Amino acid sequence: MAKKLVRNHSHWGAFLAEVEDGRVVGVRPFERDPEPSPLIEAIPAAVHSQTRIAQPVVREGWLKNGPAGAGAGRGREPFVPVSWQRALDLVAGELARVKRDHGHDAIMAGSQGWGSAGIFHEPRGQLRRFMGIFGGFIDQVSNYSFGTALVFLPHVVGNAQACTGPLTSWSSIARHAKLMVLFGGANPKNMQVTKGGMGAHAIGQSLAELARAGVAVVNVSPIREDGPAAVAPEWLPIRPGTDTALLLALSHTLIANGLHDEDFLARYCTGFPRVATYVMGESDGAPKDADWAAAITGIPADTIRALARRMAANRTMISASWSLQRADHGEQPYWAVLLLASCLGQIGLPGGGFGFGYGSASGIAEPPPAFRAPGMESAPNPLSSRAIPAARIAQCLLHPGEAYDFNGRKQTYPDIKLVYWAGGNPFHHHQDTNQLRAAFRRPQTVVVHEPWWTATARHADIVLPATTTLERNDIGSAQRDPFVIAMQQAIAPVGEARNDYDIFWALARRLGCEHAFTQGRDEMGWLRHLYDGWRNSVRSNAASIPDFDRFWADGYFEIPKGADEYVMFEKFRADPAANKLTTPSGKIELYSEKIEGFGYDNCPPHATWIEPSEWHGSRAADKYPLHLVSSQPRYKLHSQMDPEGISARGKIDGREAIAMHPDDARRRGIKAGDIVRVHNDRGACLAGAVLTDTVSPGVAKLSCGAWYDPAHGDDGAICAHGNANILTHDRGTSKLSQGPSTGTNMVEIERWTAPLPPLRAFAPPEVVHN
Repeated sequence: MAKKLVRNHSHWGAFLAEVEDGRVVGVRPFERDPEPSPLIEAIPAAVHSQTRIAQPVVREGWLKNGPAGAGAGRGREPFVPVSWQRALDLVAGELARVKRDHGHDAIMAGSQGWGSAGIFHEPRGQLRRFMGIFGGFIDQVSNYSFGTALVFLPHVVGNAQACTGPLTSWSSIARHAKLMVLFGGANPKNMQVTKGGMGAHAIGQSLAELARAGVAVVNVSPIREDGPAAVAPEWLPIRPGTDTALLLALSHTLIANGLHDEDFLARYCTGFPRVATYVMGESDGAPKDADWAAAITGIPADTIRALARRMAANRTMISASWSLQRADHGEQPYWAVLLLASCLGQIGLPGGGFGFGYGSASGIAEPPPAFRAPGMESAPNPLSSRAIPAARIAQCLLHPGEAYDFNGRKQTYPDIKLVYWAGGNPFHHHQDTNQLRAAFRRPQTVVVHEPWWTATARHADIVLPATTTLERNDIGSAQRDPFVIAMQQAIAPVGEARNDYDIFWALARRLGCEHAFTQGRDEMGWLRHLYDGWRNSVRSNAASIPDFDRFWADGYFEIPKGADEYVMFEKFRADPAANKLTTPSGKIELYSEKIEGFGYDNCPPHATWIEPSEWHGSRAADKYPLHLVSSQPRYKLHSQMDPEGISARGKIDGREAIAMHPDDARRRGIKAGDIVRVHNDRGACLAGAVLTDTVSPGVAKLSCGAWYDPAHGDDGAICAHGNANILTHDRGTSKLSQGPSTGTNMVEIERWTAPLPPLRAFAPPEVVHN
């Protein structure tokens, strides 16, 4: 029998599933994708993985004692299988009880995480819509990827486009720029994914165009391979956490040598004279010159001065990765980039200016499509004003009633009794895993929808098995991608898995809000409704959008490009009076009086060098001398598909690999392939040593994404599998943004000489039958 081909989509690309005898046995890349991601190879094994949750289960202690029982058993106790009817009755009963006894502000349902591709079945969207219709919930605002930028950038440039895109296009840089400086690099591995998916990966073509045009590229990073090899970048190894000092010194060199664009600074910016007094040392007696920065960054002063002059002499694009703002005072490197770009005066010119995230996601620097892609409808949340910053969930659970500052407001953490998570794995992406584990013990009830036995599912009370994209119908689209993909069901649900929509439908029926939630539509009814609504709302001569039936039969539709080149801030540059930014001044705010008015001691009103709590110049380095860089993984998306074959390419003896400089390894008696213990005061994990001179001395790179695996009998003090977040600290970037600061961590590494603990991350937990 010939294999059936069924079209589908994922965050790492569109594909055709090969189906045989009711199983996904292979995948083929989307025929329009010139550079398909190898990550799609893991899909068949993931769909049929031993880690799939077979049926609804309830934690044994919760089933016996109810919500009044202690949460200490989460992550330890076995689960008991129950019928779907009983599971749904338990969940509905808990929602009704918490609403009645504690109010809607005792329900946390922000559910940060990427979930799966597809506009309709996107689980977080389904959860938030259901909870809004139910009456409200505590949501999470901002995110883990660029949460600091989402809060900070609107204060200084009016919105967050400089981080979310579209950025000045690669095509514009190739045609007009002579120099591109990458603070934090631009690693192509990150450009194979985007939330919602990519139909066609084009970054290889863009980088090749950059190389052909002769654009010089400088990679400022502690990791050499953060620079894309296709453009043969020059590498400036920098001490982690010190980019702000380097950026200020570059601006100092321009100002001191009269190379700054005074006309641009006067016409398009506000606050430059006040910032200049700081940069030149007039306000504090410490000029932020190249000699000053050299001692902090490890980059020679002459190199800093030469780079500044080179930037001033050429059309220059300045990029800073998203990772730079995931650190103590993460606002500051972005503000310093804005200062430097303003001094150069090239913002709004083709190929020049700045952008955040050129190497952080696919499609972020492509010209926007001629019209928007389809999306899902939402429901208002009556408690939206009570939302907490995404990265503060552990603090919220551990410290109810505690006041905290956030973006100019004084807020109070609510007392959460019920946590509801669908489409995310906080035990992957949240900081300080040991603290998070303690936080997850506090609520009375934790409900999780999940296809796989992740650590988050293991720490739940009620676990409801959810389908994957191959087991349902959906529409795939993303605002950064021109392709709209028909995601067609390939196989029947695995085990007793159900669609998130069907789960919430059943709960809505029990809770008296069924019609408001479903609006009388089943899955295909919703897909047709969303597609037709999008098609009718688009008024464009650029393309003829087919009707739904034609689209479903064709399998995809391509939205045409709006232009071949895009320049961010072009209209503002052409006429700043007619195209004012939505900042208080209508201009770029190099000095923010609004932020000054907040009075925050850890976020001054202009770009400032503030020593991180942990870096090579801190006291922490005496005990923990290696700076940990927890980069995005090459062979998976965050923690998605970690159990499957392709992810193993990034592991040693089944554990996540940690890269370190040979000199650092030699001093510790570590050889390539050794299993090592990586540790600090927050926790420890085991990893496999990789020795490479592409990592700066004093730096260790441990990619995130390894499923959390507390060593047996160790109560989580050590992760046997190499989860980096067991080492990261859980402090907000500042009182302004309260973003994650996972880039500010010092560690020590030593050879592991004891017997290795078994790896249990991918073994399902114990299930007992009462």
